[in-house]
Amino acid sequence: MAPYSPRSSRRLIRKRRKWLYVVFVLLLIVAVKMKIHIRGFNPAAIFGEDKSEFVPTPDNIATGDETIAPQLKLIPESNIRQIAQSPSKPLAEPAEQRTTDSPVQEPVPTWDPPQTHRPTPGRSPELDAPDAKAISSLKANPSNIVQARDKLNQILLKKPMTTQQLAFVKETLSDLADQWLFSRKVCPQDEICSNYKVEPGDHLLAIGKEHNVPYQIIMRINNIADPKTLRAGETIKVINGPFHAVISRSTFTMDLYVRNTFVRSFKVGLGRPEHETPTGRWCVKTGGKLISPPWRNPDTGRIYQAKDPDYPLGSRWIALKGLEGDAKGRRGFAIHGTKKTDELGTQCSRGCIRMKDQEVVMVYDLLIPQFSEVVIVE
Repeated sequence: MAPYSPRSSRRLIRKRRKWLYVVFVLLLIVAVKMKIHIRGFNPAAIFGEDKSEFVPTPDNIATGDETIAPQLKLIPESNIRQIAQSPSKPLAEPAEQRTTDSPVQEPVPTWDPPQTHRPTPGRSPELDAPDAKAISSLKANPSNIVQARDKLNQILLKKPMTTQQLAFVKETLSDLADQWLFSRKVCPQDEICSNYKVEPGDHLLAIGKEHNVPYQIIMRINNIADPKTLRAGETIKVINGPFHAVISRSTFTMDLYVRNTFVRSFKVGLGRPEHETPTGRWCVKTGGKLISPPWRNPDTGRIYQAKDPDYPLGSRWIALKGLEGDAKGRRGFAIHGTKKTDELGTQCSRGCIRMKDQEVVMVYDLLIPQFSEVVIVE
């Protein structure tokens, strides 16, 4: 038997402690991973390492912009409200049923949509050649952008026009919107856009809600790639919304407005005869804005995932809630993207409103739940 050695005994104890420490660390890692998996959290989202937008998965679908509120925080606070991400079933387009949703907790102001005019055979005197030339020249002078916008918008809403005149006015207003709306600059005498000074404790989600617009449009017009780059005392541009949309079934167009000011038109696809898109007043459903959610084909039962080559929804889904008219009580309808752009301008869907994917991303960034309304007319 080897003689007892205090040095060898201490070496053995240190070796045992080392192995116990390794085992403890491994058990701790396994426990943390199991906890994250059970709760459905993404570690990068928890610790702020993932700067990309939250993307829902089949087991963990976002239920609205509030799911990423912690990532939008500008200044850390100890009392940040933790918002759980609730799982959801795959979407079907549309459910085609009448039901009663849970009551809206906040009062929703009714939007008075602008009167839409069908093109007329006679010309509008406001758009005779001299006046049209004068109006178009206004947009070249930045100081007169708002004046040109308001004058053209008034003509659009109140004056009968031919098809050519209508196209001219809408195209000019769209060009002007690139300058006064979708840019960093705030034009003089503009009541729709304004500057906002970031206060301590602010975050983009709250700033957007205060002005009735999604946080995404604030990031877009201010060229904000990472919310954490904002600092208290900084001045950013905000839009005083909300945005709304009018969809015409006869022309397959969506006209986008901020308040009652025209912004842009889009070509859309609507429901085929046996699944017509219902007319009436809708609002964007609370928790209904999703990014590439799973979708179940109600005819075949197949569930499509965003990674599938034939995934039919594009990158955005904007669920609608029926309020008035034939839309009242209807659910399962939405605005979403599509890869089949050749079907736009036709009756091609099961009732949903289809758009080019790039355009539906823009609309997603502008419409806000509860307050943004979508009015569908003949």
